[in-house]
Amino acid sequence: MRAENRLREHFPTAAGLASSAAGFAALVRAIANLYELPASPTELSRIARQGLWIRVSEFVWWPSKFAPASHWPEMRALILVVSAAKKGVFRRRRECRLRSRRRVCSRRGRPRRYPRRMLEMQKRFRRRIFEGFGKVTMMDSNSFHATCLDTYPPIFYLNDVSRAAIKTVECINAATGKIVAAYTFDAGPNAVIYYLEENEKAVVGVFKAMIGGKDGWKGARGEKVEGTRRAWRQCKGCGVAVDLLKEGVSRIILMELARDPRRRTTA
Repeated sequence: MRAENRLREHFPTAAGLASSAAGFAALVRAIANLYELPASPTELSRIARQGLWIRVSEFVWWPSKFAPASHWPEMRALILVVSAAKKGVFRRRRECRLRSRRRVCSRRGRPRRYPRRMLEMQKRFRRRIFEGFGKVTMMDSNSFHATCLDTYPPIFYLNDVSRAAIKTVECINAATGKIVAAYTFDAGPNAVIYYLEENEKAVVGVFKAMIGGKDGWKGARGEKVEGTRRAWRQCKGCGVAVDLLKEGVSRIILMELARDPRRRTTA
């Protein structure tokens, strides 16, 4: 039997937003539906991950790796699309450069951190401890990009707009007195910011006060969030980050990470 697979994505590809992970997940899910396989979401996730090398901070795209998708339904994500352009250094070339640095990295102890960090992230995710989860997520993202910079020639993924997003998250956490927002960047300048539903106003409200005119705010969730005066005063504490985000962000994407896959049928 011959089958034709058509994949349509709603966010930039090859731009550091885990589009390949989403594509593999959709493909495996579609095949399972087609043949009515009894496999569980956890089993399908394991199959899909065989085609990918996934960093620690990308694990939330695969929640069934640690727990069912419904384990933490309050988890949310705000994606700041800084650039939809394809990244200059793709996965395979990047891995070759990083492997060439393995000997130096091992002396600095970086590889030994990852198993421990994965265990820390598993523990905090299963216990739903956002502060611990957020801290490890940001540390992992920083470490990944520091390693990229340490290669020769260096690999640059983050830009000034990316650093403005990091600064804004730091301002939000400082204003609330705890970690309520956590950033992570894959192989690109686009920021993924995690937060809990209860803190949507404190986190997303600040970004809406800054970049409320960008595409992506339409819809029930986006329109519900208010960019209040208090949020705007908080934005001013971020300095030049406000102007950088206004100029550099092209659109935003609001996500609910615990949503189960939906099966769509056509006539």
